[in-house]
Amino acid sequence: MEEYLKIEREKEWRVELRTKLKNKERTTIERVQMPGLDPIERIQYQDREVNLGLDEASAITEASRCMDCVNPTCIEGCPVSINIPKFIKNIERGEMHEAAKTLKETSALPAVCGRVCPQEKQCEAQCFYTLKLKKEPVAIGYLERFAADFEQNSGSISVPETAEKNNIKVAAIGSGPASLSFAGDMAKLGYDVTVFEALHEVGGVLKYGIPEFRLPNRVVDVELASLEKMGVKFERNFIVGRTASFDDLKEEGFHAFFVASGAGLPRFMNIPGENFNGILSSNEYLTRVNLMNAAKSEFDTPVLRGKNIAVIGGGNTAMDSVRTAKRLGAERAMIVYRRSREEMPARVEEVLHAEEEGIEFLNLNNPIEYFADENGRVNRMRLQKMELGEPDASGRRRPVVVEGSEYDIPVDVVVVAIGVSPNPLVPSELPELKVSRWGTIEVDPETMQSSIPDLFAGGDIVRGGATVILAMGDGRKAAAGMHQYLQTKQNNLVSEPSAIKNAD
Repeated sequence: MEEYLKIEREKEWRVELRTKLKNKERTTIERVQMPGLDPIERIQYQDREVNLGLDEASAITEASRCMDCVNPTCIEGCPVSINIPKFIKNIERGEMHEAAKTLKETSALPAVCGRVCPQEKQCEAQCFYTLKLKKEPVAIGYLERFAADFEQNSGSISVPETAEKNNIKVAAIGSGPASLSFAGDMAKLGYDVTVFEALHEVGGVLKYGIPEFRLPNRVVDVELASLEKMGVKFERNFIVGRTASFDDLKEEGFHAFFVASGAGLPRFMNIPGENFNGILSSNEYLTRVNLMNAAKSEFDTPVLRGKNIAVIGGGNTAMDSVRTAKRLGAERAMIVYRRSREEMPARVEEVLHAEEEGIEFLNLNNPIEYFADENGRVNRMRLQKMELGEPDASGRRRPVVVEGSEYDIPVDVVVVAIGVSPNPLVPSELPELKVSRWGTIEVDPETMQSSIPDLFAGGDIVRGGATVILAMGDGRKAAAGMHQYLQTKQNNLVSEPSAIKNAD
């Protein structure tokens, strides 16, 4: 990797570009701001994207801030190892298609990642500006989105090169970011990849979990089409373990499996009244709106609407839920979170957007009981005030109850977004599979191989709930690990399809 980066950096066009501006000049350029829809306008629509993207001039100016470091620490912060300086320098010289191609060298979903990945905690946190200059980092995420969108909007979309087909069939279970990343890398290596999705739409959490005002479905669909052009096949409405067993798939010729079935099992707080009508999980709430079009008049999918809606939690899913509630007509849409604003795990941008949209934040509050009307519909919640104590295992200060601080507020819908558990596999299918007490699959962290040699896993089924980009990183690791495993298993006959057929 280091040698590759060095060779790329010393290419003539990169050297010439570095001489166009002195580093001192580059560091005086102010970081670009992302333009967005006016809050009053955007809360009227579920499918109007809030961030509008950079124009070409702004992208080139922002790209010129990058100093093309000898040691690009930004790459160390990227779970899928994008060659960040190379794609940014391509933008600076106006080669937008080359920038997009660079992203696709290691990322199967650049237009997605440019929108939803927490760059501020990853690549941008490792930018030279952040680490050494104590200035705002290069807007890597904005530029990633710009390059990917430029290519999509141009109508000329490049498809990564793939090796000659080796006729080895592998399966990915689930179609979220981990599986899509895995599928892309395996297709590049020449494998015959099939992705099995239980639902009628491919995309996993990208489709059912993230609202269109943050990630439009059309953007995801273009990325999926690129994978199909690489040879990846998608089987919808297919539950591995029900529609067909692992043994059935092995009989059909599948040599290895990547399990990335996600974490869609909701968690609740188990407090009095939690079973009243009007209280539901964020998974159900967002799936009804995002995947089943409940907000659109031409669809008959029901969804709970209310005047006073409370969302319990402080992560990105909670922000997605409460902002969805606002768009569904809530007069008072509230976040109830037991820690302070500083401890909230949601992206800073998502919190700011929520505030702009009139979301109310009840920090340092925790629900302890719900009450209902005569029809069993929730109409009131009891909150208890909290204060921060000493840090816990997560490094955040532990919330401590303020005795005698209980008070009630009216609510007619409550959405619980306090985390998820892994989607359970069919236990009888894989009795020898080692899982943790939380139901996550135990894997080798370097290869993502499970206790069953031909089964690899990644994403939320391993992590129990994480970001899109971390799941994608797992998919890339699993592809590399599975490739090595299959090479060894087939006695290095991966490149000889006829020999493999004979071995079978």
